Amino acid sequence: MPIVLPPTVLGFYLLILLGPGGTVGGWWLQLTGDTLTFSFAGLVIASCVYSLPFAIQPMQNAFESLPAKNLEAAWTLGATKLDAFFSVAVPLSVRGFLGAAVLSFAHTLGEFGVVLMVGGNIPGETRVISIAIYDHVETLNYAAAHQLSLVLIAFAFIVLFSMFVVNRRWQSR
Repeated sequence: MPIVLPPTVLGFYLLILLGPGGTVGGWWLQLTGDTLTFSFAGLVIASCVYSLPFAIQPMQNAFESLPAKNLEAAWTLGATKLDAFFSVAVPLSVRGFLGAAVLSFAHTLGEFGVVLMVGGNIPGETRVISIAIYDHVETLNYAAAHQLSLVLIAFAFIVLFSMFVVNRRWQSR
């Protein structure tokens, strides 16, 4: 659902779920005394939900590329399925986990709808670069919007290039 829902719709329902009257938000408020909405913690949770599709694909590919014989060998040596998963499949899928983490983080940096709905635009607390760009465009400060946009473009290029280099090195092993 996060990949096809408009980010503002997802953000709206996460706002309800994470708010003080919501299931998760009410539990969190009782546990910590703080709200999840309009906080960094709530922003992280919402961003993880929003970026979940970008994490699943690399991990799924990593698990599917594992030879079945590795898990079968663990089972013949007495490992349970859960033990084989954690001691064989997970270590052999580190590249998928790394790719998932990097893609999810990079995808979240440019997010706008979910971040604005759940985190708001609180300077020093929940303000992110995508909302800062929007604020600059809204006030017709295109020079500042260009500068921040170029930072995101450079970051995206560096992330993609780094992932390419890491994958090439991993494949050559």
